[in-house]
Amino acid sequence: MKNNTLSTIEVAKILGISRVAVFKKIKAGKIKARKVGRNFVISRSDLPQVSGKVLSEGKKRQIEKAVDKTISEYGETLKLLGRE
Repeated sequence: MKNNTLSTIEVAKILGISRVAVFKKIKAGKIKARKVGRNFVISRSDLPQVSGKVLSEGKKRQIEKAVDKTISEYGETLKLLGRE
C-alpha cells in the first residue's frame, strides 16, 4: 500500500471496529474506498471524516438547531443551574 492510503485492516484498527464492519461501511457509502486488485484502499485524507473528527456542514447545522431549541425551551432552567 502507498503511504497516502490505508488498508481495510488498518482502518479497522484505527476505528476500533472489525474488518467486516469496515466493508459494511464501504458498501453503505459511509467510507469512501477504491478497489485495487482484490482489495479496497481508503485515502488517509478521508480518515478524519470517517472517524467523525470532522463535522460536515449538515452536522454543524443540526447541532446548532439542537442547541437553539434547548436554549429556547430550557434557557431559564439552565441559567438557574449555572448559578448553583
